[in-house]
Amino acid sequence: MKVLVINPGSTSTKLAIYNDSQQIWKHGIYHQPEELKDFQNINEQYQYRRDCITKALQGVCDLKELDGIIGRGGLLKPMPGGVYRVTERIKEDLKNAKMQHASNLAGLLADELGSIAGCPAFIADPVVTDEMWEIARPTGMTEIERISIFHALNSRAVSRNYAKEIGKRYEDLNIIVAHLGGGITVSAHQHGRVVDVNDGLNGEGPFSPERAGTIPAAQLAELCFSGKYTLAEIKKKLIGQGGLMAHLGTTNTQLILEKAAAGDKKCQSIMDAMHYAIAKQIGAMHVTMKGKTDAIIITGGIAHNEATIVSLKDWVGYLAPIVVVPGEDELGALAMNAIGALKGELPLQEYNPK
Repeated sequence: MKVLVINPGSTSTKLAIYNDSQQIWKHGIYHQPEELKDFQNINEQYQYRRDCITKALQGVCDLKELDGIIGRGGLLKPMPGGVYRVTERIKEDLKNAKMQHASNLAGLLADELGSIAGCPAFIADPVVTDEMWEIARPTGMTEIERISIFHALNSRAVSRNYAKEIGKRYEDLNIIVAHLGGGITVSAHQHGRVVDVNDGLNGEGPFSPERAGTIPAAQLAELCFSGKYTLAEIKKKLIGQGGLMAHLGTTNTQLILEKAAAGDKKCQSIMDAMHYAIAKQIGAMHVTMKGKTDAIIITGGIAHNEATIVSLKDWVGYLAPIVVVPGEDELGALAMNAIGALKGELPLQEYNPK
């Protein structure tokens, strides 16, 4: 099976072609600020990005050779994880998504190119994947409910790969996945369903390189009404200028750990605190599993740091085997989903949000 993968980001569009599990071509299109400055929103970038993709594919691939095309899942309405064929309903919701992100273009681009190629277009495991238990949703305030936004694509892919490596089915295991990146999400995968996860985007769970995580509610409320900050400034403190950035002025964990190793006590203290917060979140997900966790997978960019792995093993290594999968491979994960759907190994889900 030959598939094209499309993964748009804020300043880039990553492309790859896979022949079954083998990547045979990869290309990154980098969009300069001057090229994007006149677009008022993500939807206005559609034709520009389509033309960039078409140009990149010239002389590389005849679309008619493709068996399928898959794009990164956008910010749709909450939906179960899995592989979805792009439908009119999905396209409509991508065009009218409440949150702006370049990934909203992926399904639209895959659908148009799929129409030209005469092959199906898919999306898979978007960040809005929502399979949470109902018991996990209520908070102590009727106006606020916990929601599921996390690194679904990479978290599920590393879980499936781990299950395959040990000769078992993902659907038969209980796995905790800690994705450590600019944001940190820790998800509980119970027999193929992500039954609970912290919302690492909007402010829940461990603090991270750029996000504040869970903040004591009353103190946050006092800060909001102190008159010192606007709503926009508070949001920046929560997302973008929180976490390591707030404490140390950088999001570079490798640099921070190097300074800590050289004797910088503040760097050491803050990194210890972040590791501790991550470990507590892993412990919470272990409770979700009622103590029956088969493996804890640590993934994402920060998983490249040996000091982080050593610290987390010290805190939670007794709970379950620790598996380290540093970085992320979104292109490979998308290809795996498309090929699985084309071969009938992964069922196609039905997009039918409430």
